[in-house]
Amino acid sequence: MLAIFLKTLPFFALIGLGYWAGRTRFFTEEATAYLTKFVFYFALSAMLFRFSANLSFGEVFDGQLVMAYLWGTAFVYGIATLVALLRKLDIETTAVEAQCAVIGNTGFLGVPMLVLLLGEAAIGPVMLVLAVDLIVFSSLIVILITGSRDGRMSLGILRPVGVGLLKNPMIVSITLGFLWSATTLPIPAPMNEFLSILGGAATPGALFAIGASLASKSAERIEIAGWLTFCKLILHPLFVALAVLFLFPVEPYAAGVAISAAALPVAGNVYILAQHYGVAPQRVSAAILISTAFSILTVSVVIGWVTGA
Repeated sequence: MLAIFLKTLPFFALIGLGYWAGRTRFFTEEATAYLTKFVFYFALSAMLFRFSANLSFGEVFDGQLVMAYLWGTAFVYGIATLVALLRKLDIETTAVEAQCAVIGNTGFLGVPMLVLLLGEAAIGPVMLVLAVDLIVFSSLIVILITGSRDGRMSLGILRPVGVGLLKNPMIVSITLGFLWSATTLPIPAPMNEFLSILGGAATPGALFAIGASLASKSAERIEIAGWLTFCKLILHPLFVALAVLFLFPVEPYAAGVAISAAALPVAGNVYILAQHYGVAPQRVSAAILISTAFSILTVSVVIGWVTGA
């Protein structure tokens, strides 16, 4: 377990460095926003395109894994939703809390960390997890909030959902990569080198950006953030583990990757959505801050467990 902790420590040290830069204002919020944009639209997209272009979708797609991760995530989403409704929260705030409970930082933290810790074979399962998060649950929060404000569910709600997916560079880069892979053409050497250099900036850039963005987060409403952190770091990997091991059995390596991905802290894009719609951004901010701090230990424990280290 100590060996795994020491391997994950450099990743969180980069987050800590970014946090220091943001906290001391060496990196302003504007600088952090531009760094995040660079990573999101360029570095991470290059990494995901390169990975998926060298994979076969038929070999990567695992229906059992998708069903297992979807079931485990939906179960925890349901728990968080039920608790929020029992507290008499409105639909919009309930949707945001449920999102915090299940959407981890798979893009910025999970892709670089899990691929480096568990091997390049992890990229297939990680991309399936990312696809479920983006296509199913990131769409669901938009549908719930928009439908709640309109007072009804209509086909018109699907338009912003579809536009959001088409504009998401992670979805676009993965799709284009698999389309390239389908042609069976090798990536030309200069293009491959370009993608490798640009994609290499994704890991340090993403981790630094996570830390710098955390510096502007506040830890208000600790008890709620603590509950959401418990859902994300404990309940989510637990129920995904039950699903991949018993309900929809998945081969051990892919199962371990899915469980590790479920153990990641609350994603920053949940805050972006909460801020965009004006629904409990401070609550999300606190959940991101606290879950990221505790994940230094919990992620190591989960990865240590799935790898038998």
